Amino acid sequence: MSDDKNYFVHPTAFVEDNVTIGEGTKIWHFGQVRTGAKLGKNCILGKSSFIDTNVSIGNNVKIQNFVSVYHGVIIQDDVFVGPHVCFTNDYLPRANYPDWELVETLVKKGASLGANSTIVCGITIGEYSMIGAGSVVTKSTNPFTLVFGNPAKLRGYVCYCGNIIQKTNQPLPVGSTLQCEKCNKKIEV
Repeated sequence: MSDDKNYFVHPTAFVEDNVTIGEGTKIWHFGQVRTGAKLGKNCILGKSSFIDTNVSIGNNVKIQNFVSVYHGVIIQDDVFVGPHVCFTNDYLPRANYPDWELVETLVKKGASLGANSTIVCGITIGEYSMIGAGSVVTKSTNPFTLVFGNPAKLRGYVCYCGNIIQKTNQPLPVGSTLQCEKCNKKIEV
C-alpha cells in the first residue's frame, strides 16, 4: 500500500499488503482489498465491497455497496458498478477442484452496470454500454448498447450521458450514427 496516504481507508476496511491505491480514492466501511489489487485515482469503493487479488481498476470508478470483483476482472476508467453486482471468474466452479482455470472479464471505459447484475466471466462489456438492473450478462456487449434481462439482450443504444437514444432489439448497421436529444452528442455504432 502507498505510504503517502493521499487516499482514504475507513477504519473498518481491510486492505492487504502490496496494494496500489490512487490519489483521492475512498474505501468505505468493511471494504476488503486483496494483495496485488490496483485501484486508480478518485475511485469510490462502497460499504462491504470485495476487491480480489490482482484485480485492476482504472480511474474515476464508482463501485457501490456489496459488490464482489473477483480475480481476473479488469475495470477501465469511468465505470459505474451498481450495488450487489457480482463478477464470476470460472465457467465450471467446484469447491475442491485442483485444475481450476481463471477466465478473465473486461469492463471498458464508461460502462454502467446496474444493481444486482451478474457478469459471467469471459466477456467484454463495451465502452459506455449500460447493463440494466438484475441482468445476467452471458455475452459481450458492443459499445453504447443497452442490454438487460436474463439472459441480457440488446434493448437499445445509449449516449455518453446515459440517455437512451434509440430503443431496438436489432443491432444497427456498423458505422450508423445516432444523436442524443439530451446532450446533442453523436455516437457511432
